[in-house]
Amino acid sequence: MPETRLSRLATRLGERLQVQGLRLATAESCTGGAVAAVITDVPGSSAWFDRGFVTYSNASKHDLLDVPADLLEKWGAVSEAVVAAMTAGTLAHSPGVDLSVAVSGIAGPGGGTPEKPVGTVCLAWQRRGRSPTVLTVHLPGDRDAVREATTALALEGLIRLLEEPAADK
Repeated sequence: MPETRLSRLATRLGERLQVQGLRLATAESCTGGAVAAVITDVPGSSAWFDRGFVTYSNASKHDLLDVPADLLEKWGAVSEAVVAAMTAGTLAHSPGVDLSVAVSGIAGPGGGTPEKPVGTVCLAWQRRGRSPTVLTVHLPGDRDAVREATTALALEGLIRLLEEPAADK
């Protein structure tokens, strides 16, 4: 398999996780498991990657990750509140996992609204015992471009999280 930007990011992430002795889990909606797929393409990733949840529907976000139904109703699946709840739910349902990432967005071509146009993506990263970091972005391009850019942002955010000082544990 040829080396790509995503494979380089996943390899770099794995190196940092392994050095720190940490394990990761993912929760994905609009990427449909692409973050987990890129990660598991890295040889030896079983040493630092535990599991991935693909929670495409609101019901699955609620059933598998305990995202409150009222949160989904009030803010919608593509919201910082929901991805923060997704990271918390991922950690709650993943014993032995130290950090998580969650993504939810509108990859298109349909599904956008004036408030949340196609390309709107929310991401959250969380280390166990800490508050999540959340981000909303508006990504250009078609469905594939939005999903690829979201996957890259998810990996980059995890790398940044691992580079932060551990002082606020």
